[in-house]
Amino acid sequence: MGLSAVTGAAIGAATGGWVATLIGFGQVGDRLEAEPGTVVEFGEVLVVGGDHAVLGTPTVAGATVAAEVLDHVRGDKVIAFKKRRRKNSRRKRGHRQQFSLVRITEILTEGRKPSPTPPPRPRRQAAPQAEAGATEAPT
Repeated sequence: MGLSAVTGAAIGAATGGWVATLIGFGQVGDRLEAEPGTVVEFGEVLVVGGDHAVLGTPTVAGATVAAEVLDHVRGDKVIAFKKRRRKNSRRKRGHRQQFSLVRITEILTEGRKPSPTPPPRPRRQAAPQAEAGATEAPT
């Protein structure tokens, strides 16, 4: 195959559901039992993309997706309100789901293991500054 570190996409099982992933992009999933800054790997991969897409039957043998845990957050509050009219019966419950923010670092094949430390995060380019002496065109 020759796909050691794919620069492409994959579809794999992550935190209880199937997720399409791209290297360098963040994902939100159910809370993981890992500290922020550590690398976790997901072993069930259905499809690995790149120059030549590889489809699994049902999973791609030896393919893993590595991700860096960025943070643990809580979602918006969901209110479950039930009322039975004319019976003086009401119930209000709230719930906030806990999530983990992860950044996909590597998509590996052929049984390779991810690097134990995550690569440095890409820095955003600063917005271009307008020149001091430039004026706007008249309207």
